[in-house]
Amino acid sequence: MRRRTVTAGNLDEIVQVTAPAQVSEQASATPAAAPPRVEDHGLRTEFEFELPRGYVDDEGTVHRHGSMRLATARDELRPQIDLRVKENPAYLSVVLLSQVITRLGNITDVHAGIVERMYATDVAFLQDFYRRVNSEGHTRAAVTCPHCEGGFEVDLSGGRLGES
Repeated sequence: MRRRTVTAGNLDEIVQVTAPAQVSEQASATPAAAPPRVEDHGLRTEFEFELPRGYVDDEGTVHRHGSMRLATARDELRPQIDLRVKENPAYLSVVLLSQVITRLGNITDVHAGIVERMYATDVAFLQDFYRRVNSEGHTRAAVTCPHCEGGFEVDLSGGRLGES
């Protein structure tokens, strides 16, 4: 087995080289009018959330609702070669979150600069949300009422109270 040194510059090249080859003959044989068949395997890959405070953009608009996708192995590996993470390991969560957040309000290009400017409470919420989604596969948490000590589940994705 051949080993390669991976740097930030050649990671995309390595992924393209090692990806399964596209068969152009099959693509030309498939009629253009037929949409590609998407099989539903019951795997939920994107999760909606609502930030506790919200991200305030340069125009003063508050963005609270967003979505996060499941992380891939590449998402977990890529920050390890990021120079900002090498200089400051605490920056790992900023880079990782910027890769898996697919939407924040009407912002679809979520990058590390946006995550950097979020309030600490929102970043902590997103870190916990990431952990729940990627390790447990859901956004529910078991809680106990402090008054009656009754146990129940809540959905941390941020639905409004009273909705089901």
